[in-house]
Amino acid sequence: MKTITAFPANTGRARLCLIALLYAPLLAAAQTTTAPRPAYIPPTAPVTSGSVLQVIFSLVLVLAAVAAVAWLLKRINLPQHGAGSLLKVVSGIAVGQRERIVLVEVGDTWLVVGVAPGQVRTLHSMPKSELPTAQPGTLPNADAKNFQSWLKQMVEKRNAGQ
Repeated sequence: MKTITAFPANTGRARLCLIALLYAPLLAAAQTTTAPRPAYIPPTAPVTSGSVLQVIFSLVLVLAAVAAVAWLLKRINLPQHGAGSLLKVVSGIAVGQRERIVLVEVGDTWLVVGVAPGQVRTLHSMPKSELPTAQPGTLPNADAKNFQSWLKQMVEKRNAGQ
């Protein structure tokens, strides 16, 4: 017995052609509605020489600001007086890179103190009124020279007594 079919012997290909004819208008409509893709543009490098220079410049600027503030605070050298403080630094002079001679007021007494790394020594003590005061209208440097000459005399007296 022989069966008769409506499709030719190659039925698989015929079905594909029929499906393609039915979906062809849908595929054409879908292709026309999509926008064309732009050309691929590679992303820029995250670190460029300009950005590295900008970071280095910013860092140098911040470090310079810190150094300037530290230098300014050192130059101002604000005395730190507490209310009702019994101890006050009147004057001081550097006699070496790390050594200083300081005049300290304690109540009604002045102490001449030698300060070096790791040690503090009293060089002389005297009542507050013994130090010669500067005349009005004299240069501030003259007052320092008076103190230096007075200090030299006191150190010589002390060394002679030993």
